[in-house]
Amino acid sequence: MPENDNPILTAPPAPVSKSKAHTLATVWNALSWFRDLAFSVLIAVVLIVFIYQPVKVEGTSMMPMLSDQERIFISKFTYRFGLGSIERGDTVVFWYPQDTSKSYIKRVIGLPGDRVRIEDGQVYVNGSALVEDYVPAENRDMSSWRDGAEQTVPADRYFVLGDHRNSSSDSRSWGYVPRGNIYGKAVFVYWPLSQIGRLH
Repeated sequence: MPENDNPILTAPPAPVSKSKAHTLATVWNALSWFRDLAFSVLIAVVLIVFIYQPVKVEGTSMMPMLSDQERIFISKFTYRFGLGSIERGDTVVFWYPQDTSKSYIKRVIGLPGDRVRIEDGQVYVNGSALVEDYVPAENRDMSSWRDGAEQTVPADRYFVLGDHRNSSSDSRSWGYVPRGNIYGKAVFVYWPLSQIGRLH
């Protein structure tokens, strides 16, 4: 026989009051909300720093593709990590070579080593006339660049032009853009809603 065969009785846990349970639920919900918010902010920071950045277009040099005050996203991922190269026709955002506190947006026309000339408004690259459907007739500048003489784009430099040729400050006036100044490619218009869509 065991020394004590009486059953061991334990007291049931004290019931949790409704107010205390409500407080615990509120605290848990608040912690969950802050966790989700922190995670969302982290994702947004990663997207903005490494992948996409919203920017506002100022000026008319890229009309009709981009208008003054439009909001666009630029992709920094491809250029930053070398997963893609800068191609002729890309619309790029870069630090203005003569004042790197300012950003410009232009279209890449000449790549490093390309031979570029502009005669009576017609652009030639490596001896061939460039077909530029993105430049309407009323936006063309019929002047010649450096008297129409062919120029070779230096290594690690890019020749860029605005699409609104008669209203653009670009490589014709201030020279080539160093590769290190180019930090993004324009990819998407998100405002105004009437213009929303991918850029080509």
